[in-house]
Amino acid sequence: LFFLSLKTRSLLSVFEEDAGTLTEYTNQLLQAMQRVYGAQNEMCLATQQLSKQLLAYEKQHFALGKGDEEVISTLHYFSKVVDELNILHSELAKQLADTMVLPIIQFREKDLTEVSTLKDLFGLASNEHDASMAKYSRLPKRKENEKLKAEVAKEVANARRKQHLSSLQYYCALNALQYRKRVAMMEPMLGYTRGQINFFKKGAEMFSKRMDSFLSSVSDMVQSIQGELEAEAEKMRISQQDLIAVNESVYTPDSDVTSPVINRNLIQKAGYLNLRNKTGLVTTTWERLYFFTQGGNLMCQPRGAVAGGLIQDLDNCSVMAVDCEDRRYCFQITTPTGKAGITLQAESRKEYEEWICAINNISRQIYLTDNPEAAAIKLNQTALQAVTPITSLGKKYEVQHPSQTVKNMENDKIIPSDSAGIQDSTQLIAPGTPIQFDIVLPAMEFLDQNRGGRRANPFGESEDSSKDDEQDALLQQMFVVQFLGSMAVQSDATCEVIYEAMRQVLAARAIHNIFRMTESHLMVTSKNLRLIDPQTQVTRASFELSTVTQFAVHQENRRLIGFVIHLSETPGEESMSAYVFESNTEGEKICYAISLGKEIIEAQKDPEALAQLMRSVPLTNDGKFMLLNDVSEEDGTMHEGGEESEA
Repeated sequence: LFFLSLKTRSLLSVFEEDAGTLTEYTNQLLQAMQRVYGAQNEMCLATQQLSKQLLAYEKQHFALGKGDEEVISTLHYFSKVVDELNILHSELAKQLADTMVLPIIQFREKDLTEVSTLKDLFGLASNEHDASMAKYSRLPKRKENEKLKAEVAKEVANARRKQHLSSLQYYCALNALQYRKRVAMMEPMLGYTRGQINFFKKGAEMFSKRMDSFLSSVSDMVQSIQGELEAEAEKMRISQQDLIAVNESVYTPDSDVTSPVINRNLIQKAGYLNLRNKTGLVTTTWERLYFFTQGGNLMCQPRGAVAGGLIQDLDNCSVMAVDCEDRRYCFQITTPTGKAGITLQAESRKEYEEWICAINNISRQIYLTDNPEAAAIKLNQTALQAVTPITSLGKKYEVQHPSQTVKNMENDKIIPSDSAGIQDSTQLIAPGTPIQFDIVLPAMEFLDQNRGGRRANPFGESEDSSKDDEQDALLQQMFVVQFLGSMAVQSDATCEVIYEAMRQVLAARAIHNIFRMTESHLMVTSKNLRLIDPQTQVTRASFELSTVTQFAVHQENRRLIGFVIHLSETPGEESMSAYVFESNTEGEKICYAISLGKEIIEAQKDPEALAQLMRSVPLTNDGKFMLLNDVSEEDGTMHEGGEESEA
């Protein structure tokens, strides 16, 4: 309601282009008529030019030329009449001045000038609105002056009302111009033709009989167009009256700040945002621009531009709220490499949260699915599922995968899904278990919440033993992952605990609008799992591979992977934690690497088994196991005789 939508902006540019083309054509037509009026001795040449100009209407390529077929055919006929009347040259000074030149001059001076004036008024109103919005955007967040805020908000509302009213008047004039141009093109020719017939007796004898019916039909067509114009003008007057009666709160920004209606399922968004630009080492400026999403791209269309330009590729990006220069509703888009991108400011809480949700949905490439709206709704329904008790996780899993079985990683026994799914979700994860969304923690807090995780040296120095272990390991495979969350669990008997942990972590992120993820390099070796900072190469956490009791990928999103760490702290006391990650590649590859590492651990106990394993898996030049980049469908479920991934 407040701003021009992308479609309206495009239509407005088309209407303005049409008005400019019409102005140019009208001036040319007027020049041709004035030549007929003023050049008595060159009447023949002037009428020839007029005939050509009438035919040129069809070749003007009006952006809104649809529906002008009658005008074009009528002008074609008039062109023939002008050619025939050219041989009946005579002086028609007064008649031509009153019936031919005057109407087109009135059309140019009244209608076209009115459109130009309303365009300038609309531009001034838009500038006033931008100035008031800039003043409103600079209101401080911490120490709000309610009186000042109310004054500025009222100023914004008045500016918006003025802009809206001027825009409607401008649109009304542009719409009316489409009707008036038809009348303006034909009415002068009626006067010209009738003046010629009445003035020349010979002309009347030649054309009166066959022209009477034609002129009558043209008059009827003009009256019909006039009637359509009056009906359209009446509709616009009613719209303007409705606008005047609208409550001021409609124009007040952030009027529903306490309980805005937020659509979290958006896969495309458009509107005005403030863009932060650095003008120096410590100085910045904010520019109010029109932004819109197109597929996986964030586009920006400056005022006056015909089309928008690419600002940011949103695929695999992250978006988060930031505090910036004491401004409200600011958020930042971060590139997939972790580099800080652009900083934007919305005008209200509703716009602020909808932009964050829309960018987050687009970054997950939901727009590429067959039904993006349904995928976005399903993604955000995770929040509702998180607060809905699941009485039997096994029943839910059995309905989705009735023929699938669950494998116990410790005793290598196949358990039917109906018996494996008996556990309730509360038996897997205790209700109210806290979720850790950032893996970088103080040492004591990290050890308390995720038992057994090894804290990295704060000075960026790795232990020498970890390097030696890396060199001696038979398997080394690096994966790029994003940490989603971790939480304590009560059971590691089946991979259902990983699915439940994934569900709760994703639901909590959706509920609390947490979109930032910590990127790490997951190093899988034949001895341990290590999470490495990609920038400093510092080990954030390390887990012995023997403590990994379960690992699996999500049933639908194959990029989600999780594993359970089982540690024995003191005699009779154990702790289990589930870790959830999003991988840049298929999660099955990570599961395959973990399974291969556990196979190597078991095979090292028997030299013959290790030799057989080394013959079945490709090796690198330095004698380490090599994972294939492209795993065939047969090998995707692990090599024969090896442990199978929980995926």
